[in-house]
Amino acid sequence: MQNFIIFLLISLFQIAQAQNLSIKNQDVSHEQLKKQNKQIAQLVAKELSKDLPQKIDKYTSFTNIEAKDTNLIYTFEINIAPKSEEEVKKTDRSRMEKSITEGICHSSKRFMDAQITVSYKYISSLTKTKLFQFDVSQKDCYELYGVQ
Repeated sequence: MQNFIIFLLISLFQIAQAQNLSIKNQDVSHEQLKKQNKQIAQLVAKELSKDLPQKIDKYTSFTNIEAKDTNLIYTFEINIAPKSEEEVKKTDRSRMEKSITEGICHSSKRFMDAQITVSYKYISSLTKTKLFQFDVSQKDCYELYGVQ
């Protein structure tokens, strides 16, 4: 799953650069930079949405991506059977959070550099109820892994 996401992210940033939406090495106001980062997030969401839903593994499907301001929110549906939603929330959250956060920090460095927050939202494939969400920013990556 992480290799798939890494490939998509690299491809999308190349598209953004080709469309002259990449961050330029010049003096840019904070507002201009934020506007540009919003455009990048919107472009990424638009491009990735074209191929959804996608089966990631036996239990997981990547079903939606949306851009809200400078936040990219990836939605994954997971088949939790035979576990209950409460059991998944209690037992799987911390294990998944560490691995997902580390994966985002290492595979989404360009988003982090552009001050784009990446969120992974997991919902039950059966009830569509939100199980948990992990929001990762550049600050999180630096504090946890020293990744800037």
